[in-house]
Amino acid sequence: MNYASIRKCDIANGEGVRVSLFVSGCTHRCKGCFNEEAQDFNYGAIFTPEIEAELFDALAPSHIAGLTLLGGEPMEPSNQVALLPFLRRFREKFGNSKTLWIYTGCTIEELKDTSSRWHTDVTDEILSMTDVLVDGPFIEELKDISLQFRGSSNQRILRLKTE
Repeated sequence: MNYASIRKCDIANGEGVRVSLFVSGCTHRCKGCFNEEAQDFNYGAIFTPEIEAELFDALAPSHIAGLTLLGGEPMEPSNQVALLPFLRRFREKFGNSKTLWIYTGCTIEELKDTSSRWHTDVTDEILSMTDVLVDGPFIEELKDISLQFRGSSNQRILRLKTE
């Protein structure tokens, strides 16, 4: 899996100060996408163990609330498979002391539908580790810059874990 960029001090993509990983690869091709270059699966650099270690170091300080995955599309089937071992290690290292937010152009219904191309053998496990899922494609005609943590009004902020 490739990644497009990393933000080690991000306040725009989830609650609190976060570390954000923008993965590469997206087949949604939303009109007006803010990160169009990351639609290419080959864009950016290869996600390596060294990058994982860099992310874990960035996540370690107590003022960092958690990790955000966005893209591109973290829930592309090939990205799910690549991200699962990283997310397992994230949870092993940080437990529930850090939150996991995932932004996806899929709806949660698509991700849970076992007949959908978006549902893989690892989807349920990824969702079980996710605190907040921001779901739904970006729809340019529904763009609303007043929305917190979303680009268009059809997108939902779904809290998958309750305290």
